[in-house]
Amino acid sequence: MILDPNHLSALSSILRHGSFEAAAAELAVTPSAISQRIKALEDRVGAALINRGTPCTGTPAGLRIAQHAEDIGLLEAKLASELTLDQASGPARVRVAVPADVLATWFIDAMAQVDGLLFDLVVDDQDHSAEWLRRGEVSAAITVGGQLVAGCDSTALGSLRYIATASPAFIDKWFSEGVNEHSLARAPSLTFNRKDGLQKSWMFEQTRRRISPPSHFLPSPQGFVEAAIAGMGWGMNPIGLARSALDDGRLCPLLPDAPLDVPLTWQVGRVLGTALAPLTSAVKKTATKALLPA
Repeated sequence: MILDPNHLSALSSILRHGSFEAAAAELAVTPSAISQRIKALEDRVGAALINRGTPCTGTPAGLRIAQHAEDIGLLEAKLASELTLDQASGPARVRVAVPADVLATWFIDAMAQVDGLLFDLVVDDQDHSAEWLRRGEVSAAITVGGQLVAGCDSTALGSLRYIATASPAFIDKWFSEGVNEHSLARAPSLTFNRKDGLQKSWMFEQTRRRISPPSHFLPSPQGFVEAAIAGMGWGMNPIGLARSALDDGRLCPLLPDAPLDVPLTWQVGRVLGTALAPLTSAVKKTATKALLPA
């Protein structure tokens, strides 16, 4: 199936900005022209591509086709570079799924090393970033451990170390008689979102029991650290974010020598491997400095 590039750019722009009007402004055409392009594209593929609303969102088919359009842009940009052609359309855009803790600790350093790309990051819990890649809605992803995705080139990066931490006052209050099944079941914990299983994984490693403590939901890596310092609860914090608070005593480990090491993998759609080679190189280089060896 051959799809009109103007139709694809209209779809991508709507999903990026959330409205037909904003897409029209970006593409320097009228909203009516954008509507006509989307109608023509929907007629061509025989499916609705956009959920009209505020903001507009993509249907599953719309998201997949928009990602296809961005993949084409990456490949065309690579070809233009190899042939030393002018890139009149500007830098290519790449959509990457990244766990929030990875973004907060080291991934920005990798992005900063790559020229000629605009990044569109999808931030999700680490156990779920692979799903974006499986659905074809991103071009690359940082995934956990062995969650390999068919059709992708994969590189083991190393492990992100987490420490179960809390403030000294919190530990005195809730764990005065030790960290065990009973105290963990009572003490308030911190959870990134309802997909986050880090705290439960660590508790199972320490007790071999499935424990569901009361929990605050805080979808912010930095907020996670600050909430632990404030004594709201205990949580699994990446060592890179918690190091200064651990060094100056604002946070303490719940147990000595009991980290949770989470292996990370970089995965790129195989057809885009060459086009994204500079990004892959930057990710591998930065991960070598930020993570425990693979």
